[in-house]
Formats: sequence, structure tokens, C-alpha cells
Amino acid sequence: MKNPDFQVLHTVTEYARYYGLPAPAHPLLTLINLAEIRAQAIPDPVVAQLYTVALKRGLKGTVYYGRQTYDFHDGLLTFLAPGQVVQADASLDISEMTGWALVFHADLLRKYPLGQKITAYGFFAYEVHEALHVSAKEEQLLAGVLRSIAYEYEQPIDAFSQDMLVAQLEVLLGYANRFYHRQFLTRRMVEHDLLSRFEALLTAHFAQPGNPPLPTVQHFAQALHVSPAYLSDMLRVLTGQTAQQHLHHALIERAKQLLLSTSLTVSETAFQLGFDYPHYFTRLFKSKTGLTPAAFRFSAQ
Repeated sequence: MKNPDFQVLHTVTEYARYYGLPAPAHPLLTLINLAEIRAQAIPDPVVAQLYTVALKRGLKGTVYYGRQTYDFHDGLLTFLAPGQVVQADASLDISEMTGWALVFHADLLRKYPLGQKITAYGFFAYEVHEALHVSAKEEQLLAGVLRSIAYEYEQPIDAFSQDMLVAQLEVLLGYANRFYHRQFLTRRMVEHDLLSRFEALLTAHFAQPGNPPLPTVQHFAQALHVSPAYLSDMLRVLTGQTAQQHLHHALIERAKQLLLSTSLTVSETAFQLGFDYPHYFTRLFKSKTGLTPAAFRFSAQ
């Protein structure tokens, strides 16, 4: 994918104008029937400072989302948070596209609990290829909620409009969250393979000679071609621990091994594990074991 200048869209009105859509009926939200759009897709990369929830099918060509491409023949539910990049290939054919897209500004939620809660929905953080595969039954359920949103969206704006739109939007995202966690359970073989590869990378990291940099969740996520949020969610479902907790556990186990099987000082052990500052190592070790590294070594004698 080339990297020309990004087109930044700040408002729902700018979004509608850029894609040649009807003017939005609400200044902070627009609901798009993708079957009614027959214009050629715009290939320039777009950064919308908006949230987007979309169910698309029937696209022919390539859509880039983060560093991954998508095939929308079977229909996927995708989520974009403000600031994420989307780009379509110049040859993308949307003449048979169907589905819907809900685009809204963060200001719509600002005074509601959902304004804070939405940041906890992991699927908005995904930057690689973690779209939601919905079943036909789930798609029908989402369509029912969408009809309620459409009804309210099409009414004249009054003092209750925003309350009703946000309430329906929260129901939609609640179902999406349920379906997303279901996806982890129904795709266990794929996820277990990812878990095995993650554990293999962890083992290989600590087997490196010298002082390799302290491992990060971002490092392993990139190596596995998933986002840090997806990796943590997957591990939490399968093992009850986040990716960061896994890293800390592996780090402490390796530290225990070094403390008991070598004559390295605590500072040398810290450097061996990739810490730049030994006191950070001591703090982490004590928080996980209840003992300082020196006390742990002494207790094992």
C-alpha cells in the first residue's frame, strides 16, 4: 500500500461530503445504507476522527485496514475508532456492496457513561485484522437494533433525540461485545494456535544470548500479526491472564532461574533480562513474589 497524504475528516458532515453521501440528519451521527451507494470508492487513505461501525458484504477488490487486507464477500462487522486509517485499492468495485455503516462523533457520547465505556471495547482498538464474523442470527439481531436507531435518526431532533440515539447505540455495542467474545470461543483452534506461537516466541526470547531488550506486548503482537488488544483479549479468554501478565510471569520465572543457578548480582540479572534500571526489576520482582531478588536468593539457600 502506498502512503500518499492522508485525508483527515473531522466531522460527520465532512465525512458525508467526502464520500458523496446525503447530508446527515443529525450533526453528530449518520446512518448509511450501503446498498444505495453506487459511486466508485475513493482510494486515498482516510483518517476519520469519528467512530464507525459497519457491516459490509459484496465488495470486490482490496480494502486495507491497518496493515491487513479484507475480503468482504462473506460480510464482516468492522469497528473504527477516531484516528485509524482506512484505504481502498483503486480497483475496488462497490457496485454490488450491501450492508450498513453507522458513523458518529465522540461528542455524541460525551455526557453519557457510554462516552467512557466505549474505550473499554477492545474491538475499537484493533489495527490489524480482527473483524467480527457474525452469524445470520446475530446479524438479524443487530439489524433489529439498527432499525430502532434508524427510526430515531429520521425523526426531527428534539430534547430527547440524543438520549434515545445513545441508548440504542449502547445496545448495539453491547451485542457486538457479546458476539466478539463468542468469536473467541467458537474459533478456539485458531486461537490455541496463536497461543502456542506466542508461548514459543516467549521461550525463544529468553533463550537469546546477551541482554535482549525487555519484551513488550507490542513486540509480540507485531510478530504474530495481531494487535496488542486482540492478543490480550485472546489470552485472557484462553488462560485468564492478559498478555502483559504472561510477560511478567515469564520474566519472573526466568529471573528466578538466573538468581538460583548463576552467580550474577541482582543488577547483572536485571541487565541480563533487558532492564535498563535494576531498581525497576527489583520493584517488579517484589510485587510479583513478595520478596526482593536478594531475599528470594537467600530464602532458597
